[in-house]
Amino acid sequence: MDVPVRQLGGAEEVAALLDAGERPALLLVRRGYRDPEVLRLLERARELGLPVQLTSDADLRRMSRIAPAGDVLALCGRDPAASAEAVLAEEGAVWLLAGIAYAGNAGYAIRSAEVSGAAGIFLDAHFEPAARKRALRASMHAERFLPVYWREASGVLDAAARAGRRLVAIEDVGRAAPWEVDLTGRVLFAVGGEADGLPSALVERCDAVVRVPMAGFIPSYNLQAAMAVVAVERLRQQAAQADPARALR
Repeated sequence: MDVPVRQLGGAEEVAALLDAGERPALLLVRRGYRDPEVLRLLERARELGLPVQLTSDADLRRMSRIAPAGDVLALCGRDPAASAEAVLAEEGAVWLLAGIAYAGNAGYAIRSAEVSGAAGIFLDAHFEPAARKRALRASMHAERFLPVYWREASGVLDAAARAGRRLVAIEDVGRAAPWEVDLTGRVLFAVGGEADGLPSALVERCDAVVRVPMAGFIPSYNLQAAMAVVAVERLRQQAAQADPARALR
């Protein structure tokens, strides 16, 4: 299964979480808060060395699954500062993007990986610092919640294989649809750039190659659309494993 994530809202709930000895990965706090309980909570969080980020009212509402959104939101689960080795050793899916040319597409892909519950994402892209910033901005700054690494693809595949991960490529040379391949368990999904896809040398190293079906004249989906198809199919397969009756629904 993927790394479980959860959130708690409000100063009282978050204080109870800290009382129980749990360490949230991040505290989001509304700028301009006035509640003295929030101030005391922040002082305590800083004493514990917890990451705290002030954010806008709109961002807090968008992030919160708790209505109405309070002044503080604790996000528990993935550690965005975890080492690459630790992430590859986890149970959740990991994504590798190789040869991505456009910062916007990279950002949307990072967001797709975070939304799907992945453990982390690696990008092999020749982006200057300004382009990396644009990518993270396009991701809605998902790097706040998801480990993001900029690494060379071949080395990532080496490390993933050593960690015991199955390597699954998403390429138009594949013969199997996503629902015809077991996408559960400890998998690294490799996706290529917009123009040239994955280099053949990387594809040959993978244990399986899946092809997202296409029926139009344009030769491929946008990057994040293909990612989303595979990510959702993985979630469907995991749900079916947990409750076989769901496979028929």
